[in-house]
Amino acid sequence: MTRVLVVDDEPQMLRALRINLKARHYLVATAADGSSALRQAVRTPPEAVILDLGLPDLDGVDVIQALRVWSKVPIIVLSGRSGAAEKVAALDAGADDYVTKPFSMNELLARLRAVLRRPSPEEPPLAVELGGYTVDVVNCTVRRRADGPWQPGQERPEEPRLTPTEWRVLALLLAHPGRLVTGRQILDDVWGPGHESKTNYLRVYLAGLRRKLEPDPAHPRHLLTEPGMGYRYQP
Repeated sequence: MTRVLVVDDEPQMLRALRINLKARHYLVATAADGSSALRQAVRTPPEAVILDLGLPDLDGVDVIQALRVWSKVPIIVLSGRSGAAEKVAALDAGADDYVTKPFSMNELLARLRAVLRRPSPEEPPLAVELGGYTVDVVNCTVRRRADGPWQPGQERPEEPRLTPTEWRVLALLLAHPGRLVTGRQILDDVWGPGHESKTNYLRVYLAGLRRKLEPDPAHPRHLLTEPGMGYRYQP
């Protein structure tokens, strides 16, 4: 059975969605706020998420961005926000579809079936060793390894801090170990449609990641550039 996580702060809406999804043989988990939703998604990853944007603790766009750090789970936004700007922001953050309240239950279920039919993308590994660090993409932490390849006298922070955008770029590369990821794909996945020509973004963010994670940023061993094509994570 397909597991669906439904996130909405309206009890009546959660109840209606749970009843309709269970009647169609989905396994349903619910959350009334963004923090609970993220904890549930980490503990028991869903196969699809139906997400309201107006949550009491986190904005739904922030929840989408947090999920996209480590997961490609299909996300359908179900929101009373009908403005074009809100839709664009949610889709650019990584949502797969957007349904406006009030809505037809049959339409929502059809859209859910549609996103579930799409081929499942590769998920980044939960934790990898990169240079002298252990990178945990679920908890968004980077910890220094005692046995890392440090040069004599080299000082490194115990836990380098990555920005949300750096995490999204890194997670995408880690999801394709040893394989080329084109610059266009990174720009489209991380920044959204319309940014395909912003190759300067990639140079800046890859330089920052190397500076924080590579033992010798000038001669990277793991975060490699393929000139004119894209980038590669080499384990």
